[in-house]
Order: sequence, then structure tokens, then C-alpha cells
Amino acid sequence: MIVAWLGGLLRRRTGRLLATVAGIAVSVCLVASLGAFLTASKSQMTHRAQQAVAVDWQVEVQPGASAHAVLSQVRADSGTKTALPVGYARTTAFSSSSGGASQRTGAGMLLGLPNGYQKAFPGEIRRLTGSPTGVLLAQQTAANLHAAPGDTVQVRLPGTGRAVSVHIDGVVELPQADSLFQKVGAPPQAQPAAPPDNVLLMPSRQFAALVKKAAAADPSAVTTQIHVNRDAPLPADPSGAYQSVTHAAHNLEARASGGALVGDNLGAALGAAREDALYAQILFLFLGLPGAVLAAVLTAAVTGAGAERRRGEQALLRLRGLRPRQVLGLAALEAGTVGLAGGLLGIGAAAVLGQTAFGTAAFGATGLSAALWFGAAVVVGLAVAASAVLVPALRELRSSTVADARRSASTHRSPWWMRYCLDFALIAISLLVFWASSGDQYALVLAPEGVPRISVSYWAFFGPALLWGGAALLLWRLATLALTHGRRVLGRLNRPLTGNLSGMAAALLTRRRRPLARSVVVLALALAFAASTATFNATYAQQAEADAQLTNGADVAVTEPPGAHVGPKPASRLHVQGVRHVEPLQHRFAYVGSDLQDLYGVRPHSITSATSLQDSYFAGGTAQQLMDKLAKHPDSLLLSAETVRDFQLKPGDTVKLRIQDGRTHRLRTVPFHYAGVVKEFPTAPSDSFFVANASYVAKVTGSDAVGTFLVDTGGTHQKAVADRLRHTVGTNAQVTDITQTRSKVGTSLTSVDLSGLTRIELVFAILLAAGAGGLVLALGLAERRRTFAIATVLGAKRRQLRGLVLGEAALVTAGGLIGGGVIGWVLSQMLVKVLSGVFDPPPAALAVPWPYLALAVLTSVAAVAGAALNGARRSRRPAVEELRDL
Repeated sequence: MIVAWLGGLLRRRTGRLLATVAGIAVSVCLVASLGAFLTASKSQMTHRAQQAVAVDWQVEVQPGASAHAVLSQVRADSGTKTALPVGYARTTAFSSSSGGASQRTGAGMLLGLPNGYQKAFPGEIRRLTGSPTGVLLAQQTAANLHAAPGDTVQVRLPGTGRAVSVHIDGVVELPQADSLFQKVGAPPQAQPAAPPDNVLLMPSRQFAALVKKAAAADPSAVTTQIHVNRDAPLPADPSGAYQSVTHAAHNLEARASGGALVGDNLGAALGAAREDALYAQILFLFLGLPGAVLAAVLTAAVTGAGAERRRGEQALLRLRGLRPRQVLGLAALEAGTVGLAGGLLGIGAAAVLGQTAFGTAAFGATGLSAALWFGAAVVVGLAVAASAVLVPALRELRSSTVADARRSASTHRSPWWMRYCLDFALIAISLLVFWASSGDQYALVLAPEGVPRISVSYWAFFGPALLWGGAALLLWRLATLALTHGRRVLGRLNRPLTGNLSGMAAALLTRRRRPLARSVVVLALALAFAASTATFNATYAQQAEADAQLTNGADVAVTEPPGAHVGPKPASRLHVQGVRHVEPLQHRFAYVGSDLQDLYGVRPHSITSATSLQDSYFAGGTAQQLMDKLAKHPDSLLLSAETVRDFQLKPGDTVKLRIQDGRTHRLRTVPFHYAGVVKEFPTAPSDSFFVANASYVAKVTGSDAVGTFLVDTGGTHQKAVADRLRHTVGTNAQVTDITQTRSKVGTSLTSVDLSGLTRIELVFAILLAAGAGGLVLALGLAERRRTFAIATVLGAKRRQLRGLVLGEAALVTAGGLIGGGVIGWVLSQMLVKVLSGVFDPPPAALAVPWPYLALAVLTSVAAVAGAALNGARRSRRPAVEELRDL
């Protein structure tokens, strides 16, 4: 019997079974793809965090401890790959003479590097000019002293009373100066605001001879660090890797018995990566899980299209003597068959997708991780098959008798959720959760500094999830009400298609309001998934680029060293090939009360020619409005919200800043008027700063010195333009391009690139939209061949039958497009707000990918049209043949 039953299903219900298998395969493929991609992404985050650190540990030898003993202890650690001692000494000044002029700097740092240091830690020092070895001058120090290879620089050390001359062999850049000169063991808030401006590097032996007297006079002026690179194997997950590294660092400190403190640069990088890994996991749940659920819903809709036929088949089996357990066993056989077939097809498709898009069937994950996810996806497929095939059969067996099951039509009592207004309740709860989880003080991911464990507020998921479900039920309610009470309107709308059968068409639509409402909801959810996912991904890409623009300032930035007095005129020599516009940006410092903050002078009418200013960067007006204020009232000032709050300021209030006068080099009080709030600005720090009119600042200070030139390249060839500018300015200024900055400021989530997740999701979104639009409608039409055959016998013409089919298709399409558009827009807004921690800076408006959305809509409409045309073609078959087959 089992073989006969299964053979009959394969012969007579081939199309329905294949559709069910396809729906399960989509769900399995999506889960397997996203799961393997997530695992690979976490592994890449760990690897990138390791690669981004030039020195894993900086072990500082404490006063009274032996540097040799600490070095031996570090090298004895099984996880140590390289360990070299580095000397640090404070200097009181550097000076030089060239071209008849003398230059002198303030305090700085002197480093003593052992042989082989640059080879062991290649990311710490980058040669700019001259020899890569010997006495090396940092780029900014060289600019301050106007020194170059071959020149002589005088070094003054505390306690020595005299200057020592050294010959400069080369000029270098220190890409990771922040960590190189960190205060080891100090909390983040106690770290230096910036690395020292003046740095000189020399061989260890020369360093030891130079600082010998200084160390004797002031032992605290000279310290030793052991720079360490590790090769201990780390877990693939950043959170596990972070715990492993921090535990090893604590173990070393404990074994050193107070003789050493560890500056854990690798742990800090992994600590940031673990938070990004959690956000990647959240994105997987927010953006990927709805697709898997939608595929399951689509599968249920496919099986539900033949619910009446299935009920009759079960009634016939029970009438012929099969017990309910046997009927349930046959349903379980069908569920297992389609579930296993869909699972195998899904993981095969996932492997092909991974090989095509990522060059590996495992999406970059290890074989074991990919196998686990593929196995879990097959289990998901079996669960989907059970819920779509087995559960309805079980419910039917428990809730109806043979006589009930043989009825061709069921009662039309409203579902329980509609009677109890579950849709309105879900939407109300969703809005409450959204309100609570989108506040300014709310953190979706909490990763306290120094704490090995991080927490995720998963309850924030309930906002979008409940809205998704509530909106689907509400659309179902509205579609059902429209089909129930809009019979007259439906008749009028169908008259051009069905002629004098418009009344029959309206009655048929009203009678089939439940399956039609289901088709509308499934199509709307598929389109909403496509719209919300695509909009979120486009907004994320937009803000990642905005973050890089903010940090670098523009496509390319030329930053003058502190103390340099370069006016705006030299901007003309920066117009090399590929440059469209050069914008000078002043950078000063000003006191408001006792608080020292950065002051940026801008040219209001032209600042946007080199960089972008979003409205979300400001408060009290749009970006253009506030720039117009600065132009119209030159003494206007934009302040941070913190400064406004601390000093209880109101728009129009006078703000007196103390700024250094360029002529007397003394602080002078300059009046400004509070015009608005600035939260973000190109090249500015993330905390407090001011923005003012550059001409006013130059007038009151007597200096038009520029801090940075913002260079616009039109968004292309930034690296090539930066190379040309480096050749033009030499070592007198620092040149950075947005491609460098993008890799530095972007989180490891950004560096893994959300486009991989995007490609997977958006392809599936279109497939689901096409399946929801065409497959469900096609199966519904196939199940109603008997209705069309009877209408033909009663005299319906082919044009009228075609009108019946096209009218139903038009109804499903219109309802799905309208409902999907509204739900997708609301979900997009909610996703971006709830996941605000992913965006830096937050977006002023959503980035809508219109081409992709147009493709999704056209694909859905084409699928519906194809299903309708196929149904219309089949309605032309002779009625006698159709009734004989049925």
C-alpha cells in the first residue's frame, strides 16, 4: 500500500510535489548558505583583527624588575613567536638648523630598536625616504624641523643639560603610533589623547649610550618594553579568540609577579571584532531568518492550495477502512519524501551558490563548520515538510469526521485570530518594543571594556518580528473584508475581462476569499522581505562610505603638520591629474571656559564641493541652512550638543572663545554667536569641537593657516591621486586617501563586506517573490480546473474564462504590491532604527535601491502573468476531457 500510495502521488500530483520540494529547497539553501557564510565571516573577522595589529603585545618592564628576566619569561611562553626589547626615553626638545634658520620642537620620544625589528614587525614602521635603517625621523617631526636624510638633529634629554647631535639616515611613518606610544596598563580614558608629535628612532646600542646619563638622573624617563608577536592557535570565533588572548596576557602578568604589564593590542582588536561578530549574527537573524520563514510559509501555501483535494483523499482512505494512524503514516511518508528531496536539493544548490559566488562550496568556512550548517539546514527542511504536510493532516484527522472531510466546501467562520484581533495586538506590542529598543540610551550589543563576555538584547528582535506577523495578519484581514463586502466593486472591475459573467467572477472571488487572501499575503511578505533587506543593505553601504568620508575628510586629504603656517593659496599646486576641487580647511584649538576643543574654519559656500555634509550631522537646521548662516553672519558658531548643554546656551547667545593670535602667539578672546549644533564633521573628532567661518577666524586671529586640504577626485582613482600628491608635497605634509581610511575606520563587519550576505539574500528574495506571485496562483488555478470545465459546459466563452483567470491574477498582484510596499517601507524604517549600532554615522534618510526593487516587482508581475496565461491556456481544453481526467 505504501509503495502504491507513493507511486500514485508521483504520477498524479507531480507538479504539486515538485512545488513543495522547491519551497523546502529554497528554505534549506537559504539557511545553509547564510549559516556557512556567517561562520566564515566570523573566522575572517578573527584573521583580519590579527592582521591589523603590528605588535600583538607590548610588555612593559616595571621599575625594579630585570628586563632580561622578563624577556626570557616572555620567550619561554609557548605562544610567543617573536619577542624583542625596545627602549623608550622622554626628550625635552629636538632642534635643527638648515638654510640659516633654526627650528626647535617641544618634548618628544626617543626609541631604541634592536636589529631585525622592522623585519619582525613590518607593520610598525613604513619608510618614506632615505635609508630604512640607522637613525630615523618620524614624518611629522621631519616637517616640524624642516629636516631630511643627511641633516643633523640635536636631541635634548632630561637631566643631561646638553644636546646630543645625531645624523639622520631616513624619514619614516608610524602607521600605528597610537598603540606604539600607549600608556600600558592604563584604562582607555587615561590613554594619551594623541601620540607624540616628535619621535626619533635609532639602533639599540646608540640609544643605550645616549640615554645612559638621563637614566641615571631620572630613572622614570627611560623604560623598556618587550614587543611580542604570537603564533598560538586561536578559535575561529572572535569572542573565543579574545578570551584566549586575554587569558594568556593575564597569565603572563601573574607569572611575572608584578614585574611586567601587558599592553594587549591583539586583545583590543579582537575585543572590537567580537562585537562586530555579534552584529553579524544579529544581521543574520534580522535579515536571513525572515527569508527562511518566508520559504516555509510559501511551502505551506503550496500544500494549502490542494487542501480540499487532500481532505477528500483522506476521507476516501478512511472510508475504505484505514485507521487514522495509517492515514497519518501515509502523510508522514509524503512529508519525509518531500523533506528529504528538498533538503538534498537545497544543500546542493547552496554548494553551487557558494562555489559560484565565493569560490568555495563551503562559503569560506571550514569543512566541519559547513557540514554542521548543511546538516542543520536539512533538519530545517524536514521540519518545514512536517509543518506543511504532516501537521495539517494530523489537524484534519483530529478535528473532522469522514462525513465532514467529504464536504466540498467548509464553513466560512472567521479564524480565531481574526475574532480575537491578534493582528492589532501584535502590531501594538511591536510598536511598544520598538519604542523601548530604539531609545538613545539603548544598546543592542553591550561589550564593556575589559569584560570577556558580551551580551545581546535579543528581545529587540520582537519588534520587527511581531510587526512582520501582525502586518501579515492585518493584510489578510483587509483582503478578506474587501473580498467579502466588495462584491459589487469586484463585478464592475471584472466586467471588461469577463463581460456578462462579471457577477459570476465576483461571486467566485468572494467564495475563494481565503485562498486569495493567502496568496496576497504571501506575495506581499515576499516583496516586503526583498524591499526591507535591499533597503537596509543599501543604507549600510551608504553609511559605511560616509564614515570613511568623515574620517578622511574627502576622497584625498593633505594634512599639514602642527605649527605649519600654510595659507589657502598653495591649494593651486595640488590640482594634479584627477583632482576636481581642492578645499582648504582650517584647524585650530580654542578654549571655552577651561575646556580645550578643536576649532574648524570652513568656507561655507564651497565646503560641499569637496566633501559631503548630511543633514543628520547637524541640529537646529539642515546642513545647507547652517552653512548659509555661517556665510550670512560670519561670527556664527556651530557647537557640539555637549557644549550647549554644559553651558546652558540658547540660539543667538554670545560665546566667547579664547584662540591663539597668529601675530602675538597669545590667547585672545573672540566673540561668536551660537547658531546651531554640529554632531559630525569631516576630519573632526567624535567628541566636542566647533565649526566657524574661516574668513572670520582668519580676520580675528591674523592667520589664514590651513590645517587640511580636502581634495575631491569625483569618487574615482583616489589612490593614484594620493600617490601624485605625495610626490608633490614630499614629506612636508601627510597625504591619506579614502581607500586607506576605509580599511582602518571600518569595523571588521565592514571589512568582511556585507555584500556577500546581500548577494545571497537578494537573489533569494527575488526567487521567493516570483514563487509567491506565480507558483501559488498557478497551483490554485490548477486545483480549479473542474470549476472552469463546468463553466464551459454551461456556455462560458474562452474569452470569459481567460478573463476569470486574469481578474484573479490582477487582484493578487495589486494586493501583493500595495501590501508589500507598505510593509517593506515600515520594516525598513524599523530595521535601520533598531540596528542603529551598525551605522556610524546614523543615516539622515534611507538609501532606496530602486533598480533592485523594480527588478523584484517586475519578476513577481512576470511570474503572476505567466501563471495566469498558463491557466488561461489550460482553460481552453475541451470540458469533457477535463472532467474525465478529474
